[in-house]
Amino acid sequence: MKSDIATAEIAQPYAEALMSVAQSKNLTEQFGEDARSLLNLLSESEQLRNFLGNPFIQPETKKAVINQVLGEGANVYFRNFLLLLVDRRRILLLEPIFKQYLSLLRQLKQAVLAEVTSAVPLSEEQRQAVIEKVIAITNAREVELETKVDRELFGGVIIKVGSQVIDASLRGQLRRLSLRLSS
Repeated sequence: MKSDIATAEIAQPYAEALMSVAQSKNLTEQFGEDARSLLNLLSESEQLRNFLGNPFIQPETKKAVINQVLGEGANVYFRNFLLLLVDRRRILLLEPIFKQYLSLLRQLKQAVLAEVTSAVPLSEEQRQAVIEKVIAITNAREVELETKVDRELFGGVIIKVGSQVIDASLRGQLRRLSLRLSS
């Protein structure tokens, strides 16, 4: 727990610095898309996470891999930010920095993140219904959905927005029924 707090305190100024650069260059959305893409890449590639987090790999080697991953079309400010993280030995904090940046971007856009767990992948109509429900609950302008599939739910969904959790899953209903019957 303490390490998560310390990590968040270290990541915060970097995320704010990236947001400051993005706002000054009117690139907040583009940086958000780039951050999401890299977060997806990191979540899918344990090898890349281990490579960037390895303190024994030379910074120049890490920079070469970052340049290769970003490709030629990457924004120069975004690229320089990542290279700065390598120089400052903070590249292993890339994930918390980007998550904090995306949180700042949501605040800026008056949007919320809704983490939706369902038994099966959601259809487009279901996604839209969840978005409308979250907007009604939170009065946000936009909703960003992060979906996960958990086959153990049997049916329904669990929606988490901030600290608020709406458990409309079959598993949750069975658990509540069991508690009522036992008391």
